[in-house]
Amino acid sequence: MFEKSSRDYGGTSAVEDNRGRAQALRRQEPQHPKRRHAAAGQSPDKRQESMLEKIRHFRVEFGPSKRDILNFTNQLAVMVRAGISLQTSLESIAQQNENAKFKAVIIDLKNQIEAGQSFSQALAEHPQVFSNLYISMVAAAEISGSMSLMLQKLAEYLDAEAETRSQIKGAMVYPIIIAVMAVAVTIFLLCFVLPRFTAIFAGKEHLLPTPTKVLIATSTFLRTSWFFILPALGALMWGFSYFIGTPLGRLWWDKTKLVLPLIKTLCRSLYITRSLHTMGVLMHAGVPILNTISITAQISGNVLYKNMWLGVYENVRQGKKIASSLSQYDLMPPDVVQMVQSGEDSGTLSDVLRDVSNYYARVLKTVIKTVTSMIEPLMIVVMGVLVGFIAMSIILPIFKMSSAVAGR
Repeated sequence: MFEKSSRDYGGTSAVEDNRGRAQALRRQEPQHPKRRHAAAGQSPDKRQESMLEKIRHFRVEFGPSKRDILNFTNQLAVMVRAGISLQTSLESIAQQNENAKFKAVIIDLKNQIEAGQSFSQALAEHPQVFSNLYISMVAAAEISGSMSLMLQKLAEYLDAEAETRSQIKGAMVYPIIIAVMAVAVTIFLLCFVLPRFTAIFAGKEHLLPTPTKVLIATSTFLRTSWFFILPALGALMWGFSYFIGTPLGRLWWDKTKLVLPLIKTLCRSLYITRSLHTMGVLMHAGVPILNTISITAQISGNVLYKNMWLGVYENVRQGKKIASSLSQYDLMPPDVVQMVQSGEDSGTLSDVLRDVSNYYARVLKTVIKTVTSMIEPLMIVVMGVLVGFIAMSIILPIFKMSSAVAGR
């Protein structure tokens, strides 16, 4: 059955073909003439009232979040499993959705299905909302006739991804709070505490140690030129963001994340878990292996891992096995490559990938806890060193001047 559709699954061609067919069908639809604006014949008072009404109900809304996509998939899976048609399910979900932009997307999906397109073709019209993995799994479900089961698997996959992101974000909350407190305390000491001692040191600058002179100069700069600091920090952040947005900068940043202490273990576990989990889900869904590897490369989250999977894709396309292709790279642990090889030899690769991804998901949780437990005391030590350095830089010159006075 999949052999018949192999042309639709070459690399990421399934998504592109679906999107192309959807656009062709849209071009065939009759174009409606432009309607005249309803408010053109309204009086000035009514137009002003209408404008005030628009301003009153104006609100800024962003596109659907990953949590919105997860809720949508869960609702759709339940309704389709209950025997409700896809169009009716989409219409019901759209009526309950509070996000105007996502509601418009769902309504458009319903309209396209009613116009004769498949669900995967309709999804391909919104690549900014639905990923290639999402579209490919729906396309596989349409071929196998297991839409409700596939939607449930999709929901489980999205839920696991959301849980992983939540764990990583939660692990970074406490270190970020400590870092912000350290910066705030340092600024307070330099801008409000240290200036009270500068009057004592006036005229005795030759007696001050070098650390105190540096602190006084820093304090003076912060108090007199603070309006240069915020734009400079903003420009620095924008420059860094722009740099890592370039191919060269992205490659450098992804390499750096894999060599930084503490961070490298977390990142490697994350990339391995995400890649193997995605492959296992797609293979269980019946997506052909080449399309599976191509999608895995796109969602890997790291340029180095993406290049690795693209290399594996080319090797598999030439008839080689996945395990032998992975062994050419040092990004996958040898035990993972060995288990993939055993799965290929026994014909149970999808089950092996699922088990390995579950194992590394547990490893990832342990790594997150370990990294968090190591970062917290490290940040406290750094904060203590900063505050202690400032305090000693203030106290030492006082002792030095007292000793000089007593020596007289």
